Amino acid sequence: MGNPDPETMRRLAAECVNLVGEQFGRQLDWSIASLGELDAVCAELTADGPLAGQRFELWWQLLGAYTGEVTIRLYEGQWITDDERGPAISALGITGFPFSTARRILSGEQFKSLASFARALPAIAEHSRQKKQA
Repeated sequence: MGNPDPETMRRLAAECVNLVGEQFGRQLDWSIASLGELDAVCAELTADGPLAGQRFELWWQLLGAYTGEVTIRLYEGQWITDDERGPAISALGITGFPFSTARRILSGEQFKSLASFARALPAIAEHSRQKKQA
């Protein structure tokens, strides 16, 4: 995917909102709660097994972009590129990888959650801050 252009990420995230509304009848409102809705969509998408091919690529991009955008808006972050892992977000002094989380979910990995990705960020940031002070 290369260097994440913020405008491209916002466009992909908006496409996610539209497709989820059209195909699943769920409304995504850019809130952390909407990531729970997106987790439910992922459960439907993977109900018959992990996604593959073009379907995987499409949903991986849409889910990663939407999750990243929600998290950035929530915690005043930004899109960055990690040299080893690709597109990432930076928020609260932490680097997060929404596309990695999306890939793991769509590949069928259990106990992964887009909502948890965003909800955990403040606790991870606080833990990191305390660790640096010790």
